[in-house]
Parts: sequence; C-alpha cells; structure tokens
Amino acid sequence: MAPIWQWTAVETATAIRTGRVSAVEVVAAHQARLRAANPAVNAVVVDLSDAALRQAEAADAARARGEALGPLHGVPVTIKINIDVEGQANSNGVPAFKDNIAPGDAPVTANLKKAGAIILGLTNTPEFSMRGFTDNPLHGQTLNPWDPAITCGGSSGGAGASVALGIGTIAHGNDIGGSLRWPAFCNGVATIKPTQGRIPAFNPSAAAERPLMAQFMSAQGPLARSVADVRLGLEVMSQRDPRDPWWVPAPLEGPKPPNPIRVALAKLPADMRPDPAVMALVRQAADHLSDAGYAVEEVEVPDLDGTWQLWADLLLTELVVLQKAQMWEVGSDRFKTALEGFIGLGTALDQEGYMKGIAQRSRVIRNWLAFLETYPVLLTPLSIAPVPGKDADLGGPAQVKKLFHHDLRFMGAMNLLGLPAAVVPVGLAGGAPAGVQLVASRYREDLCLDAAAAIEARAGTLLGQLWQRG
Repeated sequence: MAPIWQWTAVETATAIRTGRVSAVEVVAAHQARLRAANPAVNAVVVDLSDAALRQAEAADAARARGEALGPLHGVPVTIKINIDVEGQANSNGVPAFKDNIAPGDAPVTANLKKAGAIILGLTNTPEFSMRGFTDNPLHGQTLNPWDPAITCGGSSGGAGASVALGIGTIAHGNDIGGSLRWPAFCNGVATIKPTQGRIPAFNPSAAAERPLMAQFMSAQGPLARSVADVRLGLEVMSQRDPRDPWWVPAPLEGPKPPNPIRVALAKLPADMRPDPAVMALVRQAADHLSDAGYAVEEVEVPDLDGTWQLWADLLLTELVVLQKAQMWEVGSDRFKTALEGFIGLGTALDQEGYMKGIAQRSRVIRNWLAFLETYPVLLTPLSIAPVPGKDADLGGPAQVKKLFHHDLRFMGAMNLLGLPAAVVPVGLAGGAPAGVQLVASRYREDLCLDAAAAIEARAGTLLGQLWQRG
C-alpha cells in the first residue's frame, strides 16, 4: 500500500471521514515528508506543521464527537506566501515586506479552513510574484524536483514543487499570466486557472487595491496530483466571500454540450518553432480525447497574437504607472534584470491608449466566446518548448520575449480573456514533464476538467516516476 503522503486529497479525505486513518496520522506523515524532501528543493518556506498537528488533534476530536465534517476535514494543504494567512507574514518574496503580518485570512485561506483543511506550510514565490521563475533574496530559490537544473516555474513555483513532492495534497496558487499553469507544466501536476470571479480574492494586509486589469486578469486556484483533486480544490475555494465584489455565484457544472463534444486543436501561428517532443505530446493528448469520444478538429483560433499583445500592454501599463517605482526601490538586482525584460514585452500606453485597450478587450473576449460556442473545448500547448533552465529569464529582453511571447503565447492570452484554463500532464519531454492546456467558455471549468480527466485516464499521472527516484 502506498504511504499516506502519496494519497490523493480525495482518498485522504475519505480515509479520515471513514476512520481508516486519523487526521493526526495524515498530518504527521506529511510533516515527515516535508522535513525529508523539502530541504533539497526549498518549496515550503514557512513550516507550520507543528501547529498543523495540534489542529489535526482537534479535527480528530471533532469527528469523535460526531460533528459535521467538511469535504477536506483533516486534509493537509499548502498556501502560497502571497496571500494572507492570519498571523503570518505575506512577504510576497520581498525582504522589505518580511514583517507584513496578515491581520486576517484571505478568502481562499478562510474557505480551505471552513472545509476542514489544515495548512501545513507556506510555499515560495518570486519577488512580487512577478517572475515565471521562483527565486527571491528572502527565502532563496526553489528547485524543480525532477531536475535541479530546470525551473519549477512561477510564480506559484513553490506550490507546484511541493505538491509534486507529496508535501500537502492540494497546493494553493494564483495566476495573472500563467502562474498556476506554468508550474503545473514544469512539475508534472494538474491545475485550473478558473474564470475571473469564480474564486473570491482579497488580502486584508494590502495597503491599496490592485489596478483594474490586474484584478480582472488574476485568479486563485488549486494545484494537485490528480484532476479529481483539482476539482475538489476548486469546489472548496469557490465558496462566497463578501469581501470580493467580483465574485460570481455561478454553478460549478453547466449543461452538457451535444455529443460528440467538439474540441478545437489550436493551429500554431506561422512564426512558432515548436519542439517536436513537446508537440508530439500535444497530439497524443488530442488522440486521447478522440479515444474518449470527443470530436477533435485542428483549427485557427481568434487572433492569438493580438490577444496576447493586449494582455501584455494592459498589464504592463498598470505595472509601469503604479508599481514599477516601488519594485525598483526594494527589488533585488536579479529581479530588476527580469523586470526589464518583462517590461519589454509590451507598450506602456498613454491614457487614451489604455482606455481604448480596455474597450478593445471586450471585443476580443466576445470573439473568443463566439468561437467557444462552436468548439466548447479548446486544446492548446501550454508551452511549445521543454521546461527551460532555472534562470532563463535573466538572459535579457530577447530571451524573455522568446519565452513568454514565442514559447508561452497560448498561456498569457487566456488571462486577458478571463477564461478557465486547465493544465494536465501528458508525459515527459527530454526527461522533464510536459502537459497541455484546455480552455472553455466562462464558468465552464467543468468542461476543462472533464477533458483533462479524459486525458489523465489514458496518459496516467507522472508523479509515480518521480517518487520512485526516492
């Protein structure tokens, strides 16, 4: 029988609820795994497992009293260090924020606790959560558990690496330009970036509100070892919180499209030069969907280049106007190098250009929604290249543009649209994990996850191969 730390969240919750194991046994197993495996990768940077054991004792006592149990009762999870956990520092990887103690829980934290989950630790992120590579001068660099020479991704890199290692069953993360999906790809785990408004977001420690497009293009979400765990994490995280004015009470399941469900396999833009091994896995995923009864057709998507560029321009305009000065003042030299490359991806718009860009965003979303009426599921590469080196964004603006515009163009575009996008691993490319992205219309996370589950059922999960290494 597999050790407890290798069980899925669904299996763990069921075992605790039925009394097969205690919450204390589960949390103790994850604590032991954390302390054995984490030092080599530095995924969890705040160890809360001693307090977690005390909470597990309380969880077992509640079960013994016959109290109602939440869907994650006694199940250990991790939280990314850029959202609030009451009494802990929300440092966002920045030394200047090391004493930014959260006065209360963020909605995601509160929802996980209400579901009975136990927070095992806080996971690492780059400075300001603004790189696709997880490194900061406060907590150091997080390595990829598959290979220390390649990146674990970012900005939820600690989350992706921790759940891949078996530290916690579900890892919280967030995504404004790929920060859930990129670490899932790099670490061989599953995730979903939900529709904007699906999972409530707010940090009580925040001194000011985020700019509007950053709010509309960011989403909280779960990373996990299986699609079923992602679905469970999404359900728990999505509960209402009145502190988020953009939260939407949309059902988690919608009507099924006519069978067979049509899937658009995205044609690549002519300027993309994909890695053959990665693209072979994309086509393998398409075959898995065909075998599952989906009708897959290779088609052009609506103006991928323009969609991606508008994402970059709007996001970077807000960054340059409202955030760059502070980032430049307190950020490290390595961060500034990456930031300059990132700023080079777009154009800082003037007032008129920014207003027109926001207006244009509505038209772009409308065009994509019309496309998804014909093809309820879109299958794309997340990256057209293998996982890069751990500091690949420090090679200057040209290298950053190759990564985010050439290799990851299908990723950032989905943030502009606010559409749900899942990532599921398919196999290994050059010894590193690789997965695909599945997109659906607004609040149709169920369609993304159904397709991801169909791929997973045929491709299997990758982590058994990682765990066999010791």
